Order: sequence, then C-alpha cells, then structure tokens
Amino acid sequence: MPATPSQRPTSTAQAAPVRARLVNTDDVSRKPSPTHIRVDGVSHSYGEHPVLTDLTMVVDKKDRLGLIGENGVGKSTLLRIMGGAEDPNVGRVVRPARTGLLWQEVQYLPSDTVHDLIEGGLVGLRGIERELDDAAIALSEGAGIGSGTHASEEATLARRANARYARALAAAEAADVWNVEARRDELIAGLGISGIPLDRRLDEISGGQRSRFALAALLLGRPLALLLDEPTNHLDDNATDFLRKQLINWRGPVVFASHDRAFLDEVATVLVDIDPTRDGLVRFSGTYTAYLVEKAAERKRWEHQFRTEQAELQRLEYTLSVTAREVSNDFGRKDNDKVGFDFKAGNVERAVARRVRNAEAHYLDLEENQVWAPPTQLSFGGIPKGAQSLEEEEGPLMALSGARVAGRLAIDDFKLKDNARLLVTGPNGAGKSTLLSVLAGQIKVDAAAGTLRTRKGLRVALLEQDVRFLEPHLTARTIYELKVGEKRAAALPLSSFGLLVARDIDRPVGELSIGQQRRLALALIIAKPPHVFLLDEPSNHLSLTLASELEDALGTYPGAVIVASHDRWLRQRWTGTRMELSNGQVVAADAE
Repeated sequence: MPATPSQRPTSTAQAAPVRARLVNTDDVSRKPSPTHIRVDGVSHSYGEHPVLTDLTMVVDKKDRLGLIGENGVGKSTLLRIMGGAEDPNVGRVVRPARTGLLWQEVQYLPSDTVHDLIEGGLVGLRGIERELDDAAIALSEGAGIGSGTHASEEATLARRANARYARALAAAEAADVWNVEARRDELIAGLGISGIPLDRRLDEISGGQRSRFALAALLLGRPLALLLDEPTNHLDDNATDFLRKQLINWRGPVVFASHDRAFLDEVATVLVDIDPTRDGLVRFSGTYTAYLVEKAAERKRWEHQFRTEQAELQRLEYTLSVTAREVSNDFGRKDNDKVGFDFKAGNVERAVARRVRNAEAHYLDLEENQVWAPPTQLSFGGIPKGAQSLEEEEGPLMALSGARVAGRLAIDDFKLKDNARLLVTGPNGAGKSTLLSVLAGQIKVDAAAGTLRTRKGLRVALLEQDVRFLEPHLTARTIYELKVGEKRAAALPLSSFGLLVARDIDRPVGELSIGQQRRLALALIIAKPPHVFLLDEPSNHLSLTLASELEDALGTYPGAVIVASHDRWLRQRWTGTRMELSNGQVVAADAE
C-alpha cells in the first residue's frame, strides 16, 4: 500500500531503499510495452484531503510535458501515481514497461552508498541483460530439440525462441547495456559530481549532490519513460544545459514538474496546468512565456464576464422587485378618463406581467448558468514593514574580513550596505550557500583567519534551500503562533500573507508538500522582517507564480537582501548588484 503523507518518512534516515526507484510494470520480453503514458479518471486523497479529482491525460512518445500549478495541487502526487510508486484511489494508469521516477528528495537508507544509488537506477537495465542471456540460452537449446518432437512443433518453438531473442536484443540495444560504465562517467561529469568517490555514503554528501547522483542513476538506466520532479533543483548552468540536451534527445515520453521558468521554455513541447479552478487540467501547446500571456488574458476575460453577469443579475433583481411595481402604481385613474381606464389598466397589467415573466425567466437562467467568481489568486501579499530600526551608525551592516571556512570559503573583504540588493551567483560548490550560512551565523569562520562584524542589534534571517520541521504533527497555524508569538500572530495572521490557502493552514506540516512547507518557512521570516534577509535559491520548490511575486516584493523590502540563485529567469531580470563566486572565492563583483 502506498504511504499517506503522515506515514511517509520525515527524514532520510527512515526513507525507502533506492532499489525501488525504477518501476517495472511488464516483462518486456513477453508482451509489447506501450510507448505512451495514459491517465484515466484518476482521483486521489490523503485521508479527508482530496488532491487529484478525475484527471485524464495522454502523454505521447514524443511529448516532453511540463507540469505546472500552485504548490499543493498534486504535481508530485500525480508523478508518483504515473510512475507506479502510489496507486490512485480511483482510476488507472497505462505506462511503458520501464518507467523511471525522480523524486524531489532522494529516498535512501543510512548505509547506502553512491554506488548503491546508481545500481538502484539500473534495476531495469539489469533485467534486460538477464533476459538477453536467458533468451540466448533458450535459442541455443532450441537447436537441440529432441527427435520425438514433431517438425511443426519444432518450428514453432524455434520461431518463439528467435522472436524472444530478437526482442531482448532490441531492448538491450535501445538501453545501450554494453556501455554502462562509459555513460555513467559521462553523466556524472555532465552533472558536476565526478569528484565524489562511488563508495561514499549518501549521508556524507550534500542533499544537492544526492539529487544529482539520483538523476544520473535514472538517466543511466535508460527507462522508456521519464518522470522528473523538480529535476533542475541543485543544478548550475552547465548541468542544466547538459540535462536539457539529454531530455530533448530522449526517445520516449518525458513528464517533468519544474519551477525553472527558462527550462520550461527550452524543453517542454506541451504544458499541463493542474488547476482545480478550471476543472482539473489545462493543456497548452506552446512555451511557458506564451502561456503566461494567454493565462493572463483568460483571467481578464473571466473577470469581465463575471462582472458583466453580476451587473445584469442586479438589474434584473431591480426590475423584478421595484420597476414592475412602480410602473403599475404610476398608472393611476385620471378624472377625464373614467370610461377608458379599465381597458388601459388591463393592457398595462398584461404588459407588466409579461415584462416580469421575461425578466424572471432571464434571471433564473442566468443565475443557474452564471460563471463563478474567479478564485482569489494565491499570491504573495508583500513583505510587511516594521523591521526594528537600528541605531544610526556609520559603516556597513555586516563586514567579513579574511573569512575562511576550510575547503569551502575564502573571502578577504565583503561589506553589506543598508538596503543593499545583492545577487550571488556561481556554479555548484562555489560557496554560495556557505557564504549565506556564515552571514546568518550558522557557520563560524576560522577564528584565526578572519572575522564577521555586524552592527549592534542587527537581525539576520535565512530562507534555506531545504526546510525541515522537527514536529511534523503540528499544524502550520500552531507552528506560526509558536514561532512569532500569539500577539503578533493575531495582528498578522498566517492567512494574511497569501502563502497558504485556508484549508492547509490547519493541516499537519508533515502532510504539506515541500513547496507548501517552504511557503510556511517564508511566512515565519517575513512575519518579523529581519534587517538582512538571506535567500538561498528562493525559487526552488515555490510555484512559478509565487516565485515571480516574491522577486517583485523583494524590491520593496525594508532592509538589505542577499539572494543566491541559479535561476536564469531571476538572473536575467535582476536590477541590483551582483557577486560571482568560484571555489569559495569572489571572482567578479559590481563596483559599489
């Protein structure tokens, strides 16, 4: 049985073994495998919380389908169901025999090594190798069928053996089973992790390195279909470009959920927006940039139609309740028209009755068929003001001098001014996260080598890449109140930020998606806005809409902001200063 969110591991130490990563639904040697993915009437809930409702879609062999939608609408759940890692409550899925699923977070046991992770991705390929060996043995044994076998039976068995071997050989050639080690080294190098020994334990490397090894393992196994949950998380420009080329040349359906707007533009041939407000799924054949334009135009049309219909309903209500009565009452008897009054009054009454009946029919029809109000968009309401002002002092807010973190960071001089807007870039391993952790006070610089000086009373907060809540049974509301205090929580309710919808505020955080948990972490910071706001890959795990709104809101943040990001979309639009790191050192920086 698939695990519910409350049953799923809350730490990697409890997670499922890596060997379950590749799903084999059929024996490829015995019956043909579909080349497409089909989802038929799939609905799924976790307890009383519905996630997916009656979804139907087809992903053809040549499709590279980008899944988009708000956090919590079920993108990850749908990928797991499509991959066979979970069974839907209702509906069914048809998929190729070997379908590979990349999880957002690597599933592993504490004792697993990098080699174990890679072998976990080769389960299907090893099965192809065994089938080829078995088919070859069956073919050779078929040549020595006993003399008692009828010629027709012998011919039939020979044909079957030949057909089996041909299928197995074709599968082996498609999977390139003879070049596994060479392809492994190519994939590891392309994803920027070639310097890590294969016997290294997974709990001894970073989460980003684990994710890249899991991606390499999946691609190495050459599944017939790829399902990828946030595949560009933790990838720098070179690795992202390498993955882009891999997917564009993939021979089979590819489905991926991604926050990477530039990657969606470059890779997806079709987009599917999981949008419960528009009957489940919206399919769009075009780039993500074009989809943004179309979706904005559609929203305007929807809002216009809603306003028009509501105005018409109000007019009809007035006609029914006021106008008809006034018209009837205004037609009074005149002294010089006593004879004709009864005849004229009858005409008026019939005309009024007819008018009322028409208005009533129109009203009832419109009331029944009106479009519903467009849902309030889950948006980032902006960062509230109110950061405690610092005493006026000359000099920077923070300053690093001769800062050293062994093997990770070596910065001789760094100063952060009031209201600074700094973007930190660089490849994986350049030291971006380490720098933010040093500035946040989570990592100490080597005392003998340098210092970190901060202005008196300075408050610093870091939105980390990977969010972990130690008590997953607590609700988002409870965690918020405990963190910010009851008084401030009452003045600034969690709902006021637009980061979580009402139904999720009182759910245990362990049942929330990774993106929803990161939204909560963001709310905890901006409820008490720090003087220095540090954001490590802020667009990771956040919905595309919210990521854009957060970037806009940072421009008006009442303090200094430092962002470390690989996001090309963000970097192309950044208007503040920049600093590039490589091997822990500053290699380029804008002049102050």
